[in-house]
Amino acid sequence: MQTTVVLRQDSPEAAALLVEGWTVEARSFGALLEADHVDRARLRALAVAGPSDVTIRELCPDDVDDVLALDSMTAADYPGSVATRHEPFDRSSATPWPTRRAWGARTSTERLVALTFVDLGERVAETDVTVVHPDHRGRGLAAAVKSASVLALLDAGVVRFRTGGSADNPAIIAANATLGYVVDETWLTLVAPTP
Repeated sequence: MQTTVVLRQDSPEAAALLVEGWTVEARSFGALLEADHVDRARLRALAVAGPSDVTIRELCPDDVDDVLALDSMTAADYPGSVATRHEPFDRSSATPWPTRRAWGARTSTERLVALTFVDLGERVAETDVTVVHPDHRGRGLAAAVKSASVLALLDAGVVRFRTGGSADNPAIIAANATLGYVVDETWLTLVAPTP
């Protein structure tokens, strides 16, 4: 069994392991958006700029079955390694609550085609997951649901928004940049050399 560790790219520990012959299996990132840097007009435009057949709204406990269906369909789509692995939702983790809120994109036929879940702390929000149905990618839905979440949470008093993901996921990197997130952490998943 291979030994794997996840360390900040700029850490002395990562540098030492690379010198010892450890290899980079994957790269991931963390990004920050602060309330005083949010362009609300831009986010409002992004939240409604999606296709005309799609409506963005906050999800509720009644949406759990649709969340589970979309999660099951996309479970294998997350790039990266252990640092960005997505554990499939169960009924509990797929249920929005006051400290775990979610937004989704629904087609005119009420099909859930995109979602984002956000975990809340004291005036801080951390995106847990954002995913789009394979047939609806490239339509701006990730940016739309994330924008809707940020706008609603700003109104609820959140001042810091965190997100992250695999450095091998250009779609979410682009969506985050569109919202104004700034990458402030880079992580390496390192694998020990074979003996």
